[in-house]
Order: sequence, then C-alpha cells, then structure tokens
Amino acid sequence: MKQIVMSGPRRSRIVEVPTPAISGAQLLVKVTITGMCHSEWYPWSTAKDGDILGHEAVGVVAATGPDVTKFKVGDRVTGLGGGGYKEFIVMEEAKACHVPDGLADEDAIVEPLACMMSAAGKMMPAFPGDSIAVVGCGYMGLGMVSLFRAAGYDRIVAIDKRPEALANAKRFGASECWRPETLPRRYFVDWENIETPDLTRDGHKTDIFGLGFRNVMEFTGTPDGLELAGNLVCAHGRLGVGGYHNDGPRTLDWKLWNFKAMTVVNCHERRIEYEATLCPRCLELVSSGYWKFRGVTRVYSMEDFDRANEDMETHRDNFIKGAVRC
Repeated sequence: MKQIVMSGPRRSRIVEVPTPAISGAQLLVKVTITGMCHSEWYPWSTAKDGDILGHEAVGVVAATGPDVTKFKVGDRVTGLGGGGYKEFIVMEEAKACHVPDGLADEDAIVEPLACMMSAAGKMMPAFPGDSIAVVGCGYMGLGMVSLFRAAGYDRIVAIDKRPEALANAKRFGASECWRPETLPRRYFVDWENIETPDLTRDGHKTDIFGLGFRNVMEFTGTPDGLELAGNLVCAHGRLGVGGYHNDGPRTLDWKLWNFKAMTVVNCHERRIEYEATLCPRCLELVSSGYWKFRGVTRVYSMEDFDRANEDMETHRDNFIKGAVRC
C-alpha cells in the first residue's frame, strides 16, 4: 500500500509498505481521506527522514477482527488512532464510530471535532447569553465559534489578524470581529488600563471586573496570540488555551495573570477513552445541523502533500482546513 513518509524538513515522498494485519477487536480500514491538523505543521517543517504524520482518518471497513461486534465490512468509519496519510490503517473498535449517512467524508473528520467538544465542555457558559472572546479564527477557532453559539453563548467576539478569517468567523456565528490592532481599549485588562495594582483591599482605580471578558478562548498556538488572549481576561475570568504551542517555550507576564486571579484552563484532551465517547455525539450534532460547522475547504492528492502544508502555512486563498485523499 502507499504511504506518505517525510524525507526531511518540508519534503515528503510516497513509499510502498505492507498492508497491516489485524487481530482481536481491530478493524482494517481503507482510508478515503485524512484531515490535516495544524499541530503537525511544525513537525512537517522540521521533519527528519522517515518521520510519519497523520491522525485524522475517515474510511471504509475492509476487514474485521474475530472479536469485532459493532462493525462490518463496508461500513464508513472514523475515530481516534490508526494514523493516516496511507491507504490502510488499523483501528481499535472501541475508538471507532460510524459515519452518518449523508455526511461527506471531509465533514466526518471527527478527531478535531472531539477536541473542540472537549474544550467546549471545559469552557461552557455559566448562563445562557454569556459573552466570550475567541482569539484565533483558523479551523479550530471557527469550529469553537460555531460550537459556542450552539452551547448558549450569545455575544461571541472573534479576533484574528486576517480579514478573511474574520469574515469566516462572522459566517460561523461571531457577533463582533476585530483585528488585534483595532480592538477597543475597554476589551483589555492589562497594565495600561489597570495602571498601578491596588493591593490595599480598599478597591481598585479601574473596573478590573467590568473591562475585558469573563471568558476568553485562545486558538492561535502563537506567543503573541496567547499574550493577547491573556490581556483580555478580566479579574477572576477564565482563559481556555486551545492552541497547540509545540514550537518552543512561552514567556508570559505572570504578574499580570497572578494579579487578575484568572483561571487558566488547558483545553487539550489526553483521556483517549473519554474523547472516543465524544466522537459519535459530534457527528450526530454536525449531521443534524445543530452544530453548524463544515470547515474543510480543500482536498489534495497524496502527491500534493507538501503543497498542502504550504497552503496551510500561508492560508493561501482563504485556506481553512485541508485534507488528503488516499
């Protein structure tokens, strides 16, 4: 079977490898499409010869192990694990789920949807009609905008550097859209607005509770995006960190975050069994139209994998999310 393997930084090749064998409660899945995750852009750009990427597969069951009870040959499936960017993968039955009829393969890439649902569960509104700011409106940020809208947030403020990203955010349910340099000063709770922190317990010169946002969701994965998101959180507010910061350490103004007594929520999910339970629910919400999010904008061939990553890097032609046809 064919598989994409890295040759070095920003360069891949297609190789022939054996089709894997299955046993027990495993599925052999013929991959139809693999979603491109931005968390793998940095590994692609710094890759070593032989590195393998991909983890967002959708496909059709080609064979079942003797202990499989929930799937049969011909079923369309997606889920967690097994890899991607190759013609066949092995999936564990417990981590797989059926793709609803009528849902296109590119809209059934469930792994990132489950990540978003997990993040939303950690950042649910306290009351219907609450406000939240979303910093970073790529694929994941846009998915969060639409999911927060479905979850009961009424005022959703989207922030991104790119005008086309803000136009996308408006389409997916944002109430307001701002570039960082145009944000009103009332949205900041930083040293410029706070001036001298008052620790006397006699009150504060500024309204550190009324300025900014009680809820902020970051999905940039960049140092400046994380810093901006932190500056928007009001005193005793919440910052959800959803961006994957895998390209190096971050330096933060912890004095500011400390003074504001803000809660920082790491919105990544490592409980695989729990995340697997979210997958069918995500597909149900998307296929029913309750979660109005179908965000794949471009499908590439295996031969165009490197160009696809370059498009993801530059957001060429309003790139939101790519997928590779296997």
